[in-house]
Order: sequence, then structure tokens, then C-alpha cells
Amino acid sequence: MYAAHFGLREAPFGITPDTSYFFGSPRSQEALNTLLVATRNGEGFIKITGEVGTGKTLLCRKFMATLGEGFVTAYIPNPFLEARTLMLALADELEIALDKDVDQHRLLKAIMERLLGLAGQGKRVVLCIDEAQAIPVESMEALRLLTNLETEKRKLLQIVLFGQPELNRKLELESIRQLAQRITFHYHLGPLSRDDLDFYVAHRLRVAGFTGARLFSGGAVARLYKASGGVPRLVNILAHKALMLCYGEGGHSVSRTHIEAAARDTMATSRKSRRLLPWAALGALLAGAAASVGWAMTR
Repeated sequence: MYAAHFGLREAPFGITPDTSYFFGSPRSQEALNTLLVATRNGEGFIKITGEVGTGKTLLCRKFMATLGEGFVTAYIPNPFLEARTLMLALADELEIALDKDVDQHRLLKAIMERLLGLAGQGKRVVLCIDEAQAIPVESMEALRLLTNLETEKRKLLQIVLFGQPELNRKLELESIRQLAQRITFHYHLGPLSRDDLDFYVAHRLRVAGFTGARLFSGGAVARLYKASGGVPRLVNILAHKALMLCYGEGGHSVSRTHIEAAARDTMATSRKSRRLLPWAALGALLAGAAASVGWAMTR
């Protein structure tokens, strides 16, 4: 919609995880380094936590893309599965052919044989589980048992859990204390700092093709940090809406006013309001431009 207007190849602030937009802030780079060191050391369980919107899924995808040819990765994005179904999902990720009515013994044997075969090829297998706070307790125990599979040299399967802070509380349960004790590497992914957010915005714009000096004013960035708290997903939502507002005016620089209007609209949406963004308040700015491009932002 607004890409050509601002000299962009594509919209820079999408909320779908895209590794080409991965921003190596000190915190995200530390988290990535923790993952790489832990997996290369052969640790059985690794944990990454973070609040909603702090970039866990993007970090997970960047991590898998960075591991290299010596690793085979399996990815389960929705682990709210009972133990057997979780094992079937792992088998599917490892491309294991199974009979439709395979029993539990043959399922585990097939997984074991596949892991041994990959180990024989010099491959390490890493299972990444997103939204890990949703794993049922019984399935957590099944995962622990899977990490018991090992050769004399190393584990046959390493598991990385990506989850919200609720994952920590689940791991405190007495029934899965053995799993919690096996997590030797962990990292909590926090929000962006004020300075990092400035670089983050510039980074995403550059990746999207922007070659100008500055598209977001200093005041806009300051307001963006205050409104988002440095949470990348909120930054993306607000920056995208602000660009739409600026485009609707026919402008070429995002101001504090644009961010404030985007923040008001986002807060209204979070209260489940179905109204339009407050065009009446911005009518004098948008009426002519919006009419010329035939554009409006709706829910």
C-alpha cells in the first residue's frame, strides 16, 4: 500500500517472523549465542523465555537457520498435544514412515532407529518447541524420557523450549522436577532498550529497501518506545499504522503525532472496540490525501 510512496520494496513492519529482518540487539544476540553454544556442547535441554511479542519465534527460526549442515532440526509450533501425539509429531518432523495404527513400542523404536541413523551420519538432532508453556505435564515427562536416548558419546536428541514466563512456573511442579534439573542453559529474552529500538526501526527499514536519511523523527521514536515498552511486536504494529497515517496525509516523515494516533487506535483495539481509527480528529490532515488514494484503515 505505502511501500512505493516511501521508496520501500515491501512493508517493513510485518508481524510474521521473517529471519531476513532478524535484529541482532545485545539481548537477542546473547540469546542466539546461548542457543548455539549449548547445542554445540550437546546439552539435552535448553530453555528460552520471554513475554508475548519479544521475538521468541523469530529467534527460534534464526537459530535453526544458523545451525548448519551438521544438525537436523525438528520444529513443533503448537505443543498442546498429549504425549503420544507429540511423539507422532516428532516422527513426522524426522520423516519417519509409520503404519497408521503403530503402537507405542514401535513408535519409540522407530524414533530411536532414526536418531541412531542420523548419529551414524555425524548429524545432531535438535527439536525446537515453540509456545512450550502449553505442553501438558504428561507430555513434558515424555520429552524428558526422549532425552535419555544417547550413545556413549552424546545425546541423540536435544530439545529447546521457547515459551512465555508461565513455562517457568510449570517447571516448578514437583511432578516434572527431573526435567527442570536437566535444563542447564537458559535465557530470558527481554524488550528492546530505547537506543536499541532506534536501531531496530532503522534496520527494518533498510532491509525493506529504504535508502533515505531518516523516516521516523526523533520524537516519533521516543513516543514509539514509550507506547510499546520496547516489545518488538508492538513496535511493528505501531510503526506500520503510523506509516499508513503518514502515507494517508501524503507526507514523507513519521512524526510523534502519527505514533500517538496509532497508539490510541491500538489501545482501542485491545479493548475489543470495532470503531475506525479516529479519522475525525485527524480529518483536516487526512481528508484530501485519503480521498486522492481512496484509502482508509478499518478493523
